[in-house]
Amino acid sequence: MNELNAVSATSAASQPRKVDVKNAQTAKDFEAMFLGQMTKMMLESVEKGEINGGAGEEMFKGVLAEKLGTEMANRGGVGLAPIVLDSILKLQQGQ
Repeated sequence: MNELNAVSATSAASQPRKVDVKNAQTAKDFEAMFLGQMTKMMLESVEKGEINGGAGEEMFKGVLAEKLGTEMANRGGVGLAPIVLDSILKLQQGQ
């Protein structure tokens, strides 16, 4: 699911709503941040071998996790962004 649309899985029966680009980007950014944090935790759980990147590897591990999360979200993510977008729209409508 590369495109965020107004109809999510939870509200497929309702009428499609007009989606503000800013809201869609916020939902996508949230998913990217979430995926980045998950990636960071996974990278931290990997045991270090005898050969490693030393201080440079530690310094850039967070940047790598952030970029991986952003790229995963850009390629469709895990389906979190449409759910977040639906929640944003409901909050704006006072539901």
